[in-house]
Amino acid sequence: MKKLLLSTAVLALTAACQPATSTDTAATETPAASTPAAATASAAIGDWGFDISGMDTSYVAGDDFYRYANGTWLDTTEIPSDRSNYGMFTELAIEAEEQVQAIILELAAMDAADGSIEQKVGDLYGSWMDTATIDQLGLAPAQPYLDEIAAAETHADINALFATIHHQSPYGVGIIPDPADTTRYTVFVGQGGLGLPDRDYYLEEDNQGARDAYLAFIAQIFDLAGIEDGTGKAQAIFDLEMRIAESHWTQADSRNIQMIYNPMPLDQLSALAPQLSFQAGMEQLGLDGVATYLVAQPSAIEAAGTIFEETPVDVWKDYMTFHYIRSNAGALPEAFDAANFAMFGTTLNGIEEQRPRDRRGVNLVGGQLGEAVGQVYVDRHFPPESKTAMEALVANLIVAFEGRLAALEWMDEETRANALQKLSTFEPRIGYPDEWQDYSALEVRADDLFGNLVRLTEFQWNEQVADLSGPVDRSAWPYPPQTVNASYNPLMNQITFPAGILQAPFFDPNADAAINYGAIGAVIGHEIGHGFDDQGRRFDYDGSIRDWWTVETNERFEERADILEAQYDGYEPIEGSFVNGEFTMGENIGDLGGLQMAYTAYQRHLDACCDGEAPVIDGFTGEQRFFLAWAQVWRRLYREENLRNRLTTDPHSPAQYRTNGVVRNLDVWYEAFGVTEDNDLYLPPEERVSIW
Repeated sequence: MKKLLLSTAVLALTAACQPATSTDTAATETPAASTPAAATASAAIGDWGFDISGMDTSYVAGDDFYRYANGTWLDTTEIPSDRSNYGMFTELAIEAEEQVQAIILELAAMDAADGSIEQKVGDLYGSWMDTATIDQLGLAPAQPYLDEIAAAETHADINALFATIHHQSPYGVGIIPDPADTTRYTVFVGQGGLGLPDRDYYLEEDNQGARDAYLAFIAQIFDLAGIEDGTGKAQAIFDLEMRIAESHWTQADSRNIQMIYNPMPLDQLSALAPQLSFQAGMEQLGLDGVATYLVAQPSAIEAAGTIFEETPVDVWKDYMTFHYIRSNAGALPEAFDAANFAMFGTTLNGIEEQRPRDRRGVNLVGGQLGEAVGQVYVDRHFPPESKTAMEALVANLIVAFEGRLAALEWMDEETRANALQKLSTFEPRIGYPDEWQDYSALEVRADDLFGNLVRLTEFQWNEQVADLSGPVDRSAWPYPPQTVNASYNPLMNQITFPAGILQAPFFDPNADAAINYGAIGAVIGHEIGHGFDDQGRRFDYDGSIRDWWTVETNERFEERADILEAQYDGYEPIEGSFVNGEFTMGENIGDLGGLQMAYTAYQRHLDACCDGEAPVIDGFTGEQRFFLAWAQVWRRLYREENLRNRLTTDPHSPAQYRTNGVVRNLDVWYEAFGVTEDNDLYLPPEERVSIW
């Protein structure tokens, strides 16, 4: 069984700072963010934070705002051969990667004491780069785990292997805060078992090419391992995964908290799929001491039990052998690594060549020992004044949303009071955690990459199991500070903005205020908005599941959400392939509401600093610069294979719709750019969606 690394992703909702100011005083006492109203010469991009040279003004803003703001960049930029897509997030990630690599190499060069974090960072990186030893060892490091599989004789033996953290199974298990009481942890059980990214890769006609390639890839792995009849084994494994896929829930259903919240005691879970021996499995994993288990897709788990019983032991052994080798391909000889990349990098994402091994090693160390490296990264690359400025921005966004909630005409007073209470308890986390992870129990060896990865998996899992017996750790972060991302965790009611994303074009203390509000301000608003999107709104102020909506207000919300869903259903980034408005609903609401919140906060900033008026810079008004900043953030190019993959698996809409699909719903954008009914993006006022 592969454990699930559960944060916001597992619940499919999209993730020590003080809580937001109380609603009684925030409107008068929270200062506006201290971002300069005009640009300085030291802005990181252009003169005032925006890349004018990337625009294509042959486009009319009202016809295609995305290309108006970014067209020249889109036409002149090439996706690097080792990337599936490329944009502003990628540029920042590459910069952070280079900075982390310098830290790793510096730590690796030290004469570090055994057991020190410097030794562990250096030796993990060194073991990854020691390809001579990896090739020399061949499959030997994996052999004990393959022998475990080979020794299985009965379905009971297979079940025992499922109940480990090393082997693939048709279900996944992890530990999360209990949605019924977020002060304690519970165990999450969800569908699993597929090798391709999603059920649609097995079931949709358009994915026949990927299926053919995957079948050949399975056979190739057996051939490389010297195991006979790879072709026959591959067909049986594929047929097994096809049956599993047919039972899986869709991505849209799997992010619906009302559908996936199915708490049940262990005896009920065991009765759901008695063939899978959950009672013994949970005992084996040390997870049998919880009152209820959160079962996400009960029908898929039930079907998995039937499939398990009806599938011969030898097929399960081949299935687990293949997946064990595949999932560890990067720690095995180059032929396995290359085959794995050809399937999952090139076939599924269109990447032409694999990234250099040293950069992949940086990502390995930066992920597995992320907070060890992150402490140095923060000291070097995240100045205290950036955190101070961000805190002010976040405070201003929260106050802006508070004002919007207070004036919302479609929300009744009972629901409004609950919404304001939830907003008042939001916990922003900026830059880096207050407490750093302790790696002292982890053993890392310079000559044992495979063993290092096994021990890292065990270390991380043991930490989760240890957490199960205690109160929820609210200080834990979902990723290290060098990450270029941001998130909202509905179970903790926390918004997290790591240091990695707090750089231009998202955040630049020296840029024009309109740029910061249109970029990082809208990202902040987006994450706040997740607390009130179609799924986040199902959680209370303390992260517990509770329906705090009156019937009438709930209906009004859903009316607006349905219109937004229909809009996105009509977007066709690839001929014949459309955005799934239901699956992307939460992110679309986050984008729309985030930009609305940020605009309100920007106006509040102008009122505080400039008598409500922004200067005109290079012929652009403050309002125009605000929307250009949002468009600049979402500059991105995709390889077609990667875009098809994302349409199936990514709850975010493609970049052009994160721009055009949002601005066409905002009256202030029409006013800023003089958009009329003659323009392609025009929506009649009655068709524009305004939720928050």
